[in-house]
Amino acid sequence: MNDFVRSVQGGSGLRQVVGVSIFNVDPYLLSLLVVIGVYGLAVLRTFDGNGSDLYFGQLARLAIGFFMMFCLAQLSPWVFLRWAPILYVLGILMLVLVMFVGVSAKGSQRWLELPGLPRFQPSEMMKIVVPLTVAWYFRDRSLPPRFLDIAASLLIVVIPVVLVIKQPDLGSGVLIASSGIIVLFLTGIHWRWIILAACIAGVSLPVFWQFFTDYQRQRVLTWFNPESDPLGSGWNTIQSTTAIGSGGLFGKGLGQGTQSQLHFLPESHTDFMVAVIGEELGLIGVITLLILYILVLGRGLYISIMTPDTFGRLVSASLSIVFFFYVFANVAIACGLLPVTGFPLPLVSYGGTSAITLLAGFGIVMSIHSHRSWRD
Repeated sequence: MNDFVRSVQGGSGLRQVVGVSIFNVDPYLLSLLVVIGVYGLAVLRTFDGNGSDLYFGQLARLAIGFFMMFCLAQLSPWVFLRWAPILYVLGILMLVLVMFVGVSAKGSQRWLELPGLPRFQPSEMMKIVVPLTVAWYFRDRSLPPRFLDIAASLLIVVIPVVLVIKQPDLGSGVLIASSGIIVLFLTGIHWRWIILAACIAGVSLPVFWQFFTDYQRQRVLTWFNPESDPLGSGWNTIQSTTAIGSGGLFGKGLGQGTQSQLHFLPESHTDFMVAVIGEELGLIGVITLLILYILVLGRGLYISIMTPDTFGRLVSASLSIVFFFYVFANVAIACGLLPVTGFPLPLVSYGGTSAITLLAGFGIVMSIHSHRSWRD
């Protein structure tokens, strides 16, 4: 709380209405995130039957997310630097706890229900904590990193990833791994280590395959040929690409799509929102949304470039890139370019805590931007 008070009283955010920030919240980044959120709400409102439930549920999550973003933006980056390793250990303990007393749903054991708290997924927290912890590790070390530092940072990443994949939650595991590896990549790691890691990963694929469940293996196999099981595991991909292709340039109009409104496309309001947008708003609607996402990425990278310290640069750049990785993966899955996995479309897809997590991450980015002299 003292950090919060000092940040508000001593920072320049209260005075800069037209400049860098308002109440330590970057107005450019905030505007883009609000527009994307409103875009998603407009599409969710058109769903038949439970459209109102989806709309108000998502509105509540966005409200919580923006409130958390505002609160985190007021804190000094010292808070995140100081708490990163503590939150990491706490997150690992909760992931272990999930294995023993976690709540199961749809074949996965991913949730915790602790007394006095709503049900939540510890893996969501780790999507922010892992890049914070890897950046904390490299904050005062020489860059580019040495081999031992690379190995240590990879260990920080691998431990939670293994625990999450065992739930099983391959999508979250990939996102957590990506968030940590992106930080490592941003440290200026030499290309020979990247090439070596790629070779090791390629050779290790048969080993990783043994840890996949039958359901996950079927998804990967169907990715290569969705028509091999058109009424089973290939159904989602076929219906998604059909929806996108049928939208044409301008789409059929909000609420007029057949694949989503007639429920041919399962999980259309979560994993396949791009297909809904492509069918109802056409190529123009999809491109407009992608431009907004690219602007968010650009603003996040700009903030990273303007940050003078290693910790702030690594955190702001990695969280921004991870945000765009969500976008890339979701769009690629909807187009059949990646196996079907649970990647939500940021701030647009309904459900879960991904919107809250992402907005909390941007609160940290805004904190880094508005406290650029925090090391002084």
